[in-house]
Amino acid sequence: MKIILDPQIFNEQRFGGISRYFTELFLVFNKEDDIDIECPIFFSDNLHLKEAGLFQTKENKFFKSKWCPKFIRKKFLKKKKLSNINTTIKVLKESNFDLFIPTYFDPYFLEYLQDKPFVLTVYDMIHELFPQHYLGENQKTIINKKLLMEKATKIIAISESTKNDIIKLYPHIDAFKIEVVYLSHSIKVNHKPTLNLPKDYILFVGNRNVYKNFIFFLKAVASLLHSNSNLFVVCAGGNKIQSEERKLIQELKLTKQVIQNNFEDYELATYYSNAKCFVFASEYEGFGIPVLESMACGCPVVLANHSSFPEVAGDAGVYFELHNAIDLKQKVESLLTNEKLRKDYILKGLIQVQKFNWEKTAMECKKVYQKAIVKC
Repeated sequence: MKIILDPQIFNEQRFGGISRYFTELFLVFNKEDDIDIECPIFFSDNLHLKEAGLFQTKENKFFKSKWCPKFIRKKFLKKKKLSNINTTIKVLKESNFDLFIPTYFDPYFLEYLQDKPFVLTVYDMIHELFPQHYLGENQKTIINKKLLMEKATKIIAISESTKNDIIKLYPHIDAFKIEVVYLSHSIKVNHKPTLNLPKDYILFVGNRNVYKNFIFFLKAVASLLHSNSNLFVVCAGGNKIQSEERKLIQELKLTKQVIQNNFEDYELATYYSNAKCFVFASEYEGFGIPVLESMACGCPVVLANHSSFPEVAGDAGVYFELHNAIDLKQKVESLLTNEKLRKDYILKGLIQVQKFNWEKTAMECKKVYQKAIVKC
């Protein structure tokens, strides 16, 4: 099976869940004798590719010897990205492959595929479900995604929730060509550097804007912080506190108890491991890799009982009713005050996370790829 992997996500992301997904996937495929992989990419500043060593050797199957990608800084990258796409078009025109794998939703490749199959991965339906947050350029993503789902030979959805969203929003798309393949996590649980963190804190990871529900979360736990001056909220990543957030923090009299730190990948396990609990207050996720990261690090997870969360967390999640601030507060408080309960959920999480690994993800994707080739 010869696969051409589209480089578009490596053009757009310096780091992120989608580029990590394809990096992990094809690191596994790199070891498979019956898969021949070609990713026509010369230039990228993607950290996951760099950390995986895919730029360091010409011998790996991933890029073959004919592609020798260069890791360059973003300010030099803008003029170079087009060469990746142009080279991909050239490879597609040669038609010497069995399957094409697009990594995002730019449909540039459709006119060059001829009769070759392609498998599209759909990560979530966030743009379609929350259109009020995604205007302008994002409308093009909605249009392109719909087109590619209609044209795809097979679709991989990263959760049953995502599959159901596709069918509900676009009932004309054949449900039988959609297959669910779960993701995994890449956190290094055995590497926990010492960081300057409070002794007791509730953890919030990543972006805090719009559907991530940070403001709702902070209002919900404010009284817990008021009753314990030694308890903190630590925001890992998501960049600096914004003016609206800062204003709310001041109004809630929590200025000294809310901390925001950006982090390097290798530091993330420390944030999870030392936290009293991790709250994932998001209104919607196609999968939710941070849930697995937290459980792998022995940190109990508090999350809403909706979208893909029950699939990922199983009975290891401490669930609250979506948009119910009192319920969220009570669930967090139970973990702060009941050490036995906290340890029970830590153990459940360590068991649940073992159900997910990139090797399993890759092998299930491989089966979908083979079905797509046979179908054509």
